[in-house]
Amino acid sequence: MADLPLLSSPDVAELTGTLERVVFHNEENGYTVFRLVPDKALAGESKVAGAPPRTVSRDPVTCVGHTVGPQAGTHVRVTGRWVNNPRFGRQLEFSHLEEMLPVTSEGIRLYLASGLIKGVGESLAGRIVDAFGPDTIRILDEEPDRLLSVHGVGKKGLQRIKESWAAHRGIRDLMLFLQPHGITPAYAVRIYRAYGADALQVVRENPYRLAMDIHGIGFVTADAAARKLGFTELHPLRVQAGILYLLQKATDDGHVYLPQTELEEAACAQLGVDADLVREALNALEADERIVREMPEEAGTLAADDETLRNEGPGVYLRRFYHYESKIAFYLRRLLHAPKSVRFPDPDALVEKITSALPITLAPEQLEAVRTAARSKVMVLTGGPGTGKTTIINAIINLFAEVRAKILLAAPTGRAAKRMSETTRREARTIHRLLEYSPKEDGFARNEDTPLACALLVVDEASMMDVQLFYHLLKAVPLGATVILVGDVHQLPSVGPGNVLSDIIASRAVPVAELTEIFRQSAESEIICNAHLINKGEVPSLESSKDRLSDFYFIRQSPPEKAAEMIVDLVRNHIPRRFGLDPVDDIQVLTPMIKGEVGATAMNHRLQEALNPNGLEVRKGERAFRLHDKVMQIRNNYDKDVFNGDMGRISHMSPSDRTLSVDFDGRVVPYDFEDLDELAPAYAISIHKSQGSEYPAVVIPLMMQHYVLLQRNLVYTGVTRGKRLVVLVGESRALHMAVKNNKTRKRHTRLALRLRGVD
Repeated sequence: MADLPLLSSPDVAELTGTLERVVFHNEENGYTVFRLVPDKALAGESKVAGAPPRTVSRDPVTCVGHTVGPQAGTHVRVTGRWVNNPRFGRQLEFSHLEEMLPVTSEGIRLYLASGLIKGVGESLAGRIVDAFGPDTIRILDEEPDRLLSVHGVGKKGLQRIKESWAAHRGIRDLMLFLQPHGITPAYAVRIYRAYGADALQVVRENPYRLAMDIHGIGFVTADAAARKLGFTELHPLRVQAGILYLLQKATDDGHVYLPQTELEEAACAQLGVDADLVREALNALEADERIVREMPEEAGTLAADDETLRNEGPGVYLRRFYHYESKIAFYLRRLLHAPKSVRFPDPDALVEKITSALPITLAPEQLEAVRTAARSKVMVLTGGPGTGKTTIINAIINLFAEVRAKILLAAPTGRAAKRMSETTRREARTIHRLLEYSPKEDGFARNEDTPLACALLVVDEASMMDVQLFYHLLKAVPLGATVILVGDVHQLPSVGPGNVLSDIIASRAVPVAELTEIFRQSAESEIICNAHLINKGEVPSLESSKDRLSDFYFIRQSPPEKAAEMIVDLVRNHIPRRFGLDPVDDIQVLTPMIKGEVGATAMNHRLQEALNPNGLEVRKGERAFRLHDKVMQIRNNYDKDVFNGDMGRISHMSPSDRTLSVDFDGRVVPYDFEDLDELAPAYAISIHKSQGSEYPAVVIPLMMQHYVLLQRNLVYTGVTRGKRLVVLVGESRALHMAVKNNKTRKRHTRLALRLRGVD
């Protein structure tokens, strides 16, 4: 046989064959490594560098490049160039991949068994191909109901196969359209999920929507695609989309609005257009009711010292966030002016009766907090660890229970709600579950028309609520109810936009009970004492006594690689041995950052290998999920009734079907392969993600490489997550920098201004 003319030029190669095995696939950026069995025999390696190979071979070829959803058994054509990788040898680095559906029975069987279709594993794929042979693909496209004749396919299974196959074909067509326009192939799945069958039409008509609707696609990427589709730099849609993108990005940074001057400057810089075009786009967006512009004096009464607000001019809101903030003020004002449904005949006497029954004597500020709850419609209870917030919550609950009032308890996260249940011995629910989210209606069942049934609502960890969640909660509170917001304003603000608890306190519209005195038994805890020192800007002592067990340690270690090794050793060996704690269930690593040697991603990999190295595994992109792993839900999923921040353990796994189940505190939730991007390993999590949670032991790396995020409230939040033990590992100067840095970034909100003057 003659040598094949594989190379059309020294740098370009085209190869067709069957995708035998996916070695690696990154779901985020589409980077893929796979083994391809060529259709024809390939010439082998040449001894002359750069020359075409000479001996004939049909051995699998390693291909590397970017694609979406690679499936074993797929027939593909790849175009690229041959490269010699120093570690892995000769590879085809492809720049273009075209999927061609398999035509042989074996190819189709591999294709269907690869996890492509929900519920179709190896055995069912084999039975389907046995029934229809090479005609299987046509049957799936044109006569899918015939699958009912295959053993194991019922009506429900058929519907699932139909939907999954249609989605796959839609994604494939979308991918073929997007690739030439510069959109990373991995995003084709997300785009299809967002727009469904209309995805191609949406992208063609207004590619700028990708930047606003698809998480991970930035304006620059969407802009590049739009240019290829004929949109000019001065196109009105481009400028409008750029403004909306900047406003959405601002909410990701915690802002509810942006001052117009700041927005105009950012838009001119981002888009490369002059201010007149930006103002025209703002006028068009306002006329189209996509944004709201508001002068500060329209939001509320400006005080004499509100110079910053007075000078910033109009604030520009995305319409929904203007609605959330203004309605929060409306609902709070209405609630404050409505009469209480529970009236205590002699509140002082009842408070005396309730508090005298407590096992401890309350300090004057604590006693006054209970009295305030008896008098008020809305109240904020705030204070650091060890100041008795839990004691006061229980006293307030007992006060209302004495007159048989209906009481509801809630918190923003599942762990915070669970902790609240444990400390009050009453049911506490997440706010989402309290408001009864309905996936069918895509909204909360509890609202103004069907309010919550309660006379007292206590919300713990209220500093975690953003404007959207607080809006929905207030919307469902009955007018006669008393609302107690409990939280620590010195912790990190909410992940979402707004600064709800701090704004309410700053407005002085509602009574605030601030607890500052530390209980005697709490004062014996170095965790609590050091947390208060940190909050006051004082660096705690970094020397631990070797003569007794402490609950707070600082271990000096650098560089970051050594610190990472130390953390693994602490979690796996030293802490379990010395304190009798389970390394997975009881110890939580909290990191300031996601990236870096001691970031959450790298630490999760190290800890997974140390604590759960073997067993069944399912991979999704760069994440490996193993049976018994500790994992966290990282997005709200109302259909599954699991929410961002919920943590559990993988209790069941089927590698062949690429499915698993997670046990969330006794409730087992199933996950299909495509749902796995909602899960992340949770041996290590960011301090932001730990808000509202409490762990028996926490280990926190603090390195100078974190300098961008080293702030007092970050360290304070991390330290206050530890119940029995806190261990800081890293550089003392990093701790000093964080404790002394109290310059938290100001969030643009006007809730305090809207509430000011409420009597």
